Amino acid sequence: MYKAAYPSDHAVGNLSKEWADKLGLSIDVVIGIGAFDCHMGAVGGQIEPYYLSKVMGTSTCDMLVAPIQEVKDKLVKGICGQVPGSIIPGMMGMEAGQSAFGDVYAWFRNLIAYPFKNILKNSSVIDASVADLLQKEFHDKIIAELSDEAANLPLNENDELAVDWLNGRRTPDADQTLKGAIAGLNLGTDAPRFFKALVEATCFGAKAIVDRFNEEGVPVKGLIGLGGVARKSPYIMQTMANVMNMPIRIHSSEQTCAAGAAMFAATAAGIYNKVEDAMTAMGKGFDAGYAPDVSKVEIHEKRYQQYKELGDLIEGKGVA
Repeated sequence: MYKAAYPSDHAVGNLSKEWADKLGLSIDVVIGIGAFDCHMGAVGGQIEPYYLSKVMGTSTCDMLVAPIQEVKDKLVKGICGQVPGSIIPGMMGMEAGQSAFGDVYAWFRNLIAYPFKNILKNSSVIDASVADLLQKEFHDKIIAELSDEAANLPLNENDELAVDWLNGRRTPDADQTLKGAIAGLNLGTDAPRFFKALVEATCFGAKAIVDRFNEEGVPVKGLIGLGGVARKSPYIMQTMANVMNMPIRIHSSEQTCAAGAAMFAATAAGIYNKVEDAMTAMGKGFDAGYAPDVSKVEIHEKRYQQYKELGDLIEGKGVA
């Protein structure tokens, strides 16, 4: 393979005449070097050293940067990648993530909506147009309704417990053959209780990533939330803060990938000397935040240990 790699604050060249003519632009337009969308999203979301930037959508992409002179030759085992300059030039970029996050909630929504959807489709009571409207309303509101109900439930050590590997495990220690699970079901388990267990599980999976960074000597000092779930789901974000026992800031931009690309483009074009200057000048800042609820941190920690034990059983580690 090639030996030289270039960060995205460098220009690869200028816009070709063919594309300049098609787009109505000048051949003086500078073309910067490309990068992963989530890495540019972390820059658009104003990532900071040792703050884990979490792009939370259907899955998650978790990114952390640290000065290279501090990381030196340290390699964090079990994460997705670790590349100098891959997120911010001059820093070590590290990436982890979860194979399913919002997809876990969508799966549960579709599971419980299935009878409603199919009965409506074949209803002899209402016409098809009304059925479609009802189905759309149900689809749009069900996660919010489940979140409201789950937030009001008491938190107990022996509540239903889930493992979030419904699409395998991305990190730490990738294994796409793993399956999800839920334990502790009883006849009192209703949809909000089931949903609460799934939300906890996705947050426990996120904590396992933070724990791996900390164990490997790369401290996680705080969390930055990006993406649809981060902006739309206060219950999930509050649970995340409680499970992690650290605050999480939510970035105000809904288009951090595009914003990050613009920041790199402005740097490559010479408007800013470095991408950090572009982040400061062009970043939109944070418009929400969640602090841990100290009354729930201890019980979440106990349940996190149970989550790890259940995960070990699924992997076969806990079987004698």
